Amino acid sequence: MIKTVKAPHILLPKKGVDMSKYAVIACDQYTSNLEYWDSLKKEIGNEVSTFNMIYPEAYLENTDNDKYIEGINKNIAHYLKNNDLEDIGECFILVERVTSYGVRRLGLILAVDLEDYSYEKGTNALIRASEATIVERIPPRLKIRKDAPIELPHILVLFDDPKKTIVEELYAKRDKLEKVYDFELNKDGGHIRGYKVSNTKEVITKFDDLFHRNNNGLLFIVGDGNHSLATAKAHWEIVKKNLSPEERENHPARFALVEANNLYDDGIIFEPIHRILFNVEKDFEKQLRNVCTGEFKSFTYTTSEGKKELSLPKNAPKAYLMVQTFLDVYLRLHPQAKIDFIHDEEELLAVCDKNPGSVAIAMPALTKEDLFDYLASGTVLPRKSFSMGHANEKRYYLEAKRIIN
Repeated sequence: MIKTVKAPHILLPKKGVDMSKYAVIACDQYTSNLEYWDSLKKEIGNEVSTFNMIYPEAYLENTDNDKYIEGINKNIAHYLKNNDLEDIGECFILVERVTSYGVRRLGLILAVDLEDYSYEKGTNALIRASEATIVERIPPRLKIRKDAPIELPHILVLFDDPKKTIVEELYAKRDKLEKVYDFELNKDGGHIRGYKVSNTKEVITKFDDLFHRNNNGLLFIVGDGNHSLATAKAHWEIVKKNLSPEERENHPARFALVEANNLYDDGIIFEPIHRILFNVEKDFEKQLRNVCTGEFKSFTYTTSEGKKELSLPKNAPKAYLMVQTFLDVYLRLHPQAKIDFIHDEEELLAVCDKNPGSVAIAMPALTKEDLFDYLASGTVLPRKSFSMGHANEKRYYLEAKRIIN
């Protein structure tokens, strides 16, 4: 029996908290759109909110990092002391998310054993990264997690269940489960419902059956939030050094809270992740076109010239590898240039229009076919190769879990 999946003690806001103000989008969304986060902050006001427990990446360059992190931990401590967060017991949460586009996605909030996760290439871990991990992005996140008493995940992991034997079967019996939340998400995020799943042993057995049925040594791949999971892993590696073998077995920092989604859920839609470059030289587009070839017709965009055709390979991983390899070299040679990753084409063009002189690169969407087989071989996709839905379809912070005793 695999021990990768664990039933956590889940924290949810107490009754009376305005859930639409409590839950906010993942911190790594709208990174070049300060207006989104400023307006969200204004909407929330002084209400209890996950906004006050996270560090939106859009603020990283404009705030005192240490002071902001100190404020996050003070907010969490206050919420815990004031009992604004309540432990609903050891369970899973069945999540039904209906986006503003009318797409339904099912998920299951559970904890995974970080001893079974690795982002290293060639690993045979049961949980693996889908894309290349940028280790330089871990230390700033680790600084936030170091003294935090709880974690709030925006991590989405995928499992390969074409027969739909786990989440879908739970959803079919949802009327027999306790509904723990049901509300509209802010900022056009759609609607979300959560059901408490107390019979966790049966679910864990089904994951065990799935793992042995697939027989590829792989249980989960990280669909979104890989750097957050990598940070949780790095934090656990530090924590466990000071623990006895017995203490390590069930320490809360060993287990990370995630939302698990079936790859074959109709609501799992792979969206491209576009690139935008700032402060580039005039010949940047010419250099890009010199290295990009293929049958897929994409485009670059600038405010001054609009859209211009860009040829890329039909195979999406090859397209991302081609473009990102060039960009990584360019950024090393031109330290004044900056890159950002945008999930929506509309947002991509809007950010470009707000930053004259920037260059947007539209990227293709990855297909689901052969994804697990590709990753089971020990390889990873080029970084930022796909996104699971539009920016406002990303996971909102909601469930929490303690990571200290």
